[in-house]
Amino acid sequence: MTEFTPYSALGGGLLIGLSAALLWLFNGRIAGISGIVGGLFQPGDRPWRWAFIAGLPLGAWLMLQAWPTGSQITVEAGPVQLIVAGLLVGYGSRLGSGCTSGHGVCGLGRFSLRSLVATITFLTTGMVSVFLLRHLGG
Repeated sequence: MTEFTPYSALGGGLLIGLSAALLWLFNGRIAGISGIVGGLFQPGDRPWRWAFIAGLPLGAWLMLQAWPTGSQITVEAGPVQLIVAGLLVGYGSRLGSGCTSGHGVCGLGRFSLRSLVATITFLTTGMVSVFLLRHLGG
């Protein structure tokens, strides 16, 4: 992806915010993916969790059908790197008491100081990691 398109970014952000607000209004739940996934196999309110998780790839697929040339993403990492990255993200989500979607979208929207600190930490760590890997890692 070489060109930044503010309209698609704005549209995506609005849809994410709308879905988080609707989940909060109708279910009283925060749209943090790590918390939603963490409760998938717990007894209780599982159907909405499965529906939410199923909606993530379904929404991406529907968007691709409606706009086939809209986003060309290339993943340059191999399977081992992706698995390690996923495990690190999962560990970090547990360590940070939530993920970027929970803290960054929902927590900041509720003016949570803890979420502000977590989001700054997530973003700073991500920027440092990219810098180290791209400029010092070869």
